[in-house]
Amino acid sequence: MTQTLTILGLESSCDDTAVGVVRQTGGELPEILASVVYGQAELHSAYGGIVPEIAARAHAEKLDLCVVEALRDAALTLGDIDAIAVTAGPGLIGGVLSGVMCAKGISAATGLPLIGVNHLAGHALTPRLTDAIAYPYLMLLVSGGHCQFLQVNGPDAFTRLGGTIDDAPGEAFDKSARLLGLTQPGGPAIENEARQGDPKRFRFPRPLLDRDDCNLSFSGLKTALLRQRDQIIAVKGGLTQKDRADICAGFQQAVVDVLSKKTQRGIRIYLRDNPAVPSFAVAGGVAANTAIRRGLETVCAENGVAFHAPPLALCTDNGAMIAYAGLELFKAGHRDGLDLMARPRWPLDKTSPAILGSGKKGAKA
Repeated sequence: MTQTLTILGLESSCDDTAVGVVRQTGGELPEILASVVYGQAELHSAYGGIVPEIAARAHAEKLDLCVVEALRDAALTLGDIDAIAVTAGPGLIGGVLSGVMCAKGISAATGLPLIGVNHLAGHALTPRLTDAIAYPYLMLLVSGGHCQFLQVNGPDAFTRLGGTIDDAPGEAFDKSARLLGLTQPGGPAIENEARQGDPKRFRFPRPLLDRDDCNLSFSGLKTALLRQRDQIIAVKGGLTQKDRADICAGFQQAVVDVLSKKTQRGIRIYLRDNPAVPSFAVAGGVAANTAIRRGLETVCAENGVAFHAPPLALCTDNGAMIAYAGLELFKAGHRDGLDLMARPRWPLDKTSPAILGSGKKGAKA
């Protein structure tokens, strides 16, 4: 008998409160029945970044409402759900805890199985949700807080090939946007400015390209932008619209070049395993940047590797990706109890040493 699974997924690791419902029957393509996302941009706009306490309170206020809305959109009740999946980390601990407690409450009240999902695994498995690509595939997970090259071998089997040793690209975009007086989030703001700019006017550094590995660094690139801004202001007394657009274009092109070159090196390592159908996928919020997508797609075409990128709505945080990751884990026999812990840090690759300092609470990612 063909099994049909319907999973409810909750996501609250950062500043998006999200709930999704995903269904899969047998070996058919999974279907997103609902995806509800409430952002918090207005709540944090006055502070120049995300305030963890405000984010946690907003999640606690919105999560149950999102569950109701997602079930209504899917025309389902909790009686039609087979399991509850929830982001259990990594992320801002207050937000993660809000989601875990909400999921625990639903599980305790209904008796439904509970599945804790690594937020990064949600992003990493999204190409299987959208394109059903086969294991193993190479993944560039690139977001506000994380940047890693991963070989995805299964729903809970990841090999990290490299990652950022300091700022993630999304973090560098946000900080650079603030330096230029642009709105948050910084990624879309810089991309919009860059469309009117000349990427060749200012030559920004391409960090770590002299190293033959997949590690990245973006902190120095942000500092170079700051120095270029200050140099122009010292000469002109301020920035013109063209100056700002050219800085954004040069900065964005540097990020594209670094990610493209490191992707080429990652593909070379990945192909040593001789995958039957070589595939590369990119996911995470920064994957919504069209210039970055074009650069990565070109690298894949040059190396004979299929390129996959989720729809833009599934690049940023969402509940559907958590529901699907939970579905894969559920099929693999994974279950959690009501003692499921919220984790601020949770690396996908459990064997490789941490790139960033681990601290008392363990490896960051």
